[in-house]
Amino acid sequence: MRRPDQQTTTRPTTDPAPRTGTGADATADTPPDGGTGAGSLPDGTTGSGHPAGDLTTEAVLAPYLRGQAADFLRSLRLHHEHSAPADAGGHDAAAATRALRRAARRISGSLHTFRAALDPHWADQLRAELAWLSGVLAREHAYANRLTRLVEALHQLSGPALPAARGARAAAGETSASDAQGRAALGVGAARAGALLERRLTLARTRSHSAALQALGSSRFHAVADAVALLASDVPLAPGTTGRTAEALLEPAERAEQRLLAAVAALPPADSEPYNEAQDAAWHQARLLLRLHRYAHEVVLGAAAPALASCGHALDLHRDAVEAAAAAAAAARTPRIAPATAYALGVLHADQRHEVEAARAVFRETWPYATALTAP
Repeated sequence: MRRPDQQTTTRPTTDPAPRTGTGADATADTPPDGGTGAGSLPDGTTGSGHPAGDLTTEAVLAPYLRGQAADFLRSLRLHHEHSAPADAGGHDAAAATRALRRAARRISGSLHTFRAALDPHWADQLRAELAWLSGVLAREHAYANRLTRLVEALHQLSGPALPAARGARAAAGETSASDAQGRAALGVGAARAGALLERRLTLARTRSHSAALQALGSSRFHAVADAVALLASDVPLAPGTTGRTAEALLEPAERAEQRLLAAVAALPPADSEPYNEAQDAAWHQARLLLRLHRYAHEVVLGAAAPALASCGHALDLHRDAVEAAAAAAAAARTPRIAPATAYALGVLHADQRHEVEAARAVFRETWPYATALTAP
């Protein structure tokens, strides 16, 4: 596999000409201040103000980790302020939880990529704990989104006779005459399928909410919060790292980039079997590697990589569609359900697998390094 004839995206260059690539929409993983591009200016500094070779490793990595730790603690405070037994503050609490997870992911990803520049024992331990916390907090949000996605898809497939899920938008538009007969056949089991999905996913969401509350009140979480609070003021570096130039960060950042490029090159081709769920794991791995690369880009160049934001959004949609299809298939395996209900769930599963293929197509169209899509 060979890259296009250009610099790697994490290495500063003094060439002021912009690189070719696609534009990017904001993604759920992009922080509010991450919309600016990163690159080098004619005076030899990066777009974030990082000199091309004058800063030390500590001067680049430590402020980034301290900033993310401060965001983590700020989000945690907001979560405590807005959390309440009633649902009145649910929206603000959910926003604070998303910000908490976002900061945790960035700290964890940076500890993984730049482990050699940090105290390895401390980095490994904190990274594992942050991964645990992010996973626990993500489940409730994931189940809620999955329910909304599936019930809205049932609305679109069967018409407006299906009751909407809580918080979901009502299906819009009129049923065309050409597919009215198919929608009528599907509508026989769609309402029961929607009710079954609502029961299953609402139960899972409730359990995840309880698990998240239990985790946030545990001694394990308080230990994580204490470690992040210390990180906000002191970043444990590896012996001998102090005084090294920031060029030392380029090697691990470029390794993260090369792992991403290799994973993208190994993705199944566009004409592969659409319902082969064994291929999903390769796409999930590419999504995780893209996230690590984007975080490394933020550390080294001080800003997000806008050309990769739309790719990340496509892979997020891919993950959501894969998990929604799996939820529909699992519901269809419920014992003693009516054939019409199973049929509706089968149609829903097929619809979400088509959404999987659509997300893969968007990724291929927006991936800025087209030659990396062909395996060597």
